[in-house]
Amino acid sequence: MKKLFILCLTAALSMGVHAQVQTQKVNVSEVKPTADSKADKFAEIKFDTLRHNFGKFSKEEPIVECSFAFTNTGTAPLVIHQAFASCGCTVPKFTKEPIKPGERGVIDVTYNGKDKFPGHFQKTVTIRSNAQTEVVRLVIEGTME
Repeated sequence: MKKLFILCLTAALSMGVHAQVQTQKVNVSEVKPTADSKADKFAEIKFDTLRHNFGKFSKEEPIVECSFAFTNTGTAPLVIHQAFASCGCTVPKFTKEPIKPGERGVIDVTYNGKDKFPGHFQKTVTIRSNAQTEVVRLVIEGTME
């Protein structure tokens, strides 16, 4: 008898809760995006150049450096999440601070050819950010003699 009573009580309560829940239908054509919608604000990274050639340099001075300048051409702050190189001989440095729309930033790249074989090299630095172009690859190359 108790089981029947509990079963009836549970069914009655669930019907009452179900009756209170109402769904509202929205016509998608009536929804207008606002100027503050997330789709209108985005970051975009634009580099001045994606490649740097060190040319020829001596193995007696095997450390060379270059900088890749970029601009946030988007409408939201640009945040660089990660910059990593294709090998340990190449080290990128970047700012962790957000770059506001229209502002410029720099990624410094150092190549250390110490204890490496002389000759031509080509290394890649991969940049990951919150930009619409989420991944950008920079290339450095040169010839150590």
